[in-house]
Amino acid sequence: MKCRTPHYLALGALSALTLALTACGGGSSSAADPSTNSALAPTPVPTPTSVPTPTPNAKVDFGPNVLVFDPAMSTADIQTQIDIVYAQQHTNQFGPNRYALMFKPGTYAVDVNVGFYTHVLGLGASPDDVQVNDLHVEADWLNASQDATQNFWRSAENLAANPVSGTDRWAVSQAAPMRRVHIKGGLFLSSPWCGYSSGGFLADTLIDGQTNSCSQQQWFSRNTEWASWVGGVWNMVFVGVQNPPTAGTWPSSPLTVVAQTPVVREKPFLTVDSSGNYSVFVPALNTNTTGTTWHGRTAAGTSLPISQFYIAKENVDTAQTINAALAKGLNLIITPGVYHLTDTIRVTRPDTVVLGLGVATLEADTGLDAMDVADVDGVKISGLLFEAGTTSSPALLQVGSAVTGVSHAADPTCLYDIYARIGGQIAGKAHTAVVINSNNVIGDDFWLWRADHGDIGLTTTGWTVNPAANGLVVNGDNVTLYGLAVEHFQQYQTLWNGNGGSVYFYQSEEPYDVPNQAAWMNGSENGYPSYKVASGVTSHKAYGVGIYSFFSTNNAVSLANAIEAPQQPGVTFTDLITVALDGTSLISNVINNTGGSNIGQNGAVASYP
Repeated sequence: MKCRTPHYLALGALSALTLALTACGGGSSSAADPSTNSALAPTPVPTPTSVPTPTPNAKVDFGPNVLVFDPAMSTADIQTQIDIVYAQQHTNQFGPNRYALMFKPGTYAVDVNVGFYTHVLGLGASPDDVQVNDLHVEADWLNASQDATQNFWRSAENLAANPVSGTDRWAVSQAAPMRRVHIKGGLFLSSPWCGYSSGGFLADTLIDGQTNSCSQQQWFSRNTEWASWVGGVWNMVFVGVQNPPTAGTWPSSPLTVVAQTPVVREKPFLTVDSSGNYSVFVPALNTNTTGTTWHGRTAAGTSLPISQFYIAKENVDTAQTINAALAKGLNLIITPGVYHLTDTIRVTRPDTVVLGLGVATLEADTGLDAMDVADVDGVKISGLLFEAGTTSSPALLQVGSAVTGVSHAADPTCLYDIYARIGGQIAGKAHTAVVINSNNVIGDDFWLWRADHGDIGLTTTGWTVNPAANGLVVNGDNVTLYGLAVEHFQQYQTLWNGNGGSVYFYQSEEPYDVPNQAAWMNGSENGYPSYKVASGVTSHKAYGVGIYSFFSTNNAVSLANAIEAPQQPGVTFTDLITVALDGTSLISNVINNTGGSNIGQNGAVASYP
């Protein structure tokens, strides 16, 4: 995202929010589902001796940071709770609070304004089972121009919205996906007068009207349907979309269209039936698809009862209790909160489901990986923010302990809405954000971020303050990534060592804070390419690649190539662009000493080789 002067206001803690609810006339008995949790209840006291057990349906407890709404509740009370959460999270970019707002099947005459670290989800089998009025993200907090370039870390899934004005706004940048949503009107992806925005991700979604990207610098849409799409600045990618816009000549037409999604499994999601029984639906693996999984059809997949899940809670669970539950063969729901880890969470069983709610955050406090996944079939991990601690970790998330020849093509591990943060909230450190060693992994919406800014008054960013070499390292073969954003790391943003890799949409910014050229040399070349495909790779393809520069600390710094890749017939790139965000931060070439610089005009290559 392009750097702007931040303005943050950390509102009250959870206890203050509870008091505010009481003052507004809400209460746990009238506005929260009493069978699951008390609305905005005090955070529980840690119980380190607790023994992990499965969750029977009769006693589902998602903890104090999950609000479960029922259509029988008072509309006014539901709206009050939504508004109180939004008031706290509106500007709370680096705050510790996390929330999930769950809606049981029904119709709700409410307005859902989605702030930081807020996850809005319907609990029906179909998005149309839950109806709200408006579902939106505004860009009215950062500055007068309504700049959305810092609207991160929030999401909506599995519900329908009926915009009162006919159009809803989803003015977001990275880490703010909309999945499996039905917008019964139009969708506008930036502020009312098109203030800067740097998104975004849209999947398995139906928009009845027009989708307007307005100022969005880039955007990724997958398996989505709409009446029409309008807009495009630098890099708009459409994969498996029904009725995509018509792509012209790159880069004057900044649109990349791939007709079918080659392989994907949609993200697992929570449901509840009319008897109050909770389940997690795991969609089937699909190949060569177009459009949504649910509009005019029934999504294929498997429903897992909540009794097969351990529900982890902030200030109650640790890496030890979570690992004990996983070792018992349970799947895992990580409820909203910040989890300080003194050990690595280890996922070792094939087909384990790890479902994060409310941007649940795993902080690696002791210099270990936050999570390691074994080289097994079919693991599904979603909705997690991996935070680097002040002691450097080798990686925050590692998938597969080593490179093997084992194929997982029939049942691949899938990673959804995976975010990593080094710095910003604390002076975090890590060598690499995410390492993928397993073969056939599918990634769907990544934002890996070495922070370029942090909270006011704290020193949490700087060349030596939050060091991190790489964002993503892929060693496995036949890995597919949809919607990959990697920013500000000190060496390669993305290093791809495996064969058969595919990337559909790539957005990257080189580090802002390089102190001088000597500190940023790749051998004899100026700087590190953002996207590096290793010299031994013989097959790789990428579609829609945008790489941006803004050397704000020292504008004399430059980068020789945005992309480096071996010159092999099987290594291909389609629709590449480089942009100097300030007009003067030089990238000399787009790829392998071709494509020209980004000064005077953007560097661009329509196809390579």
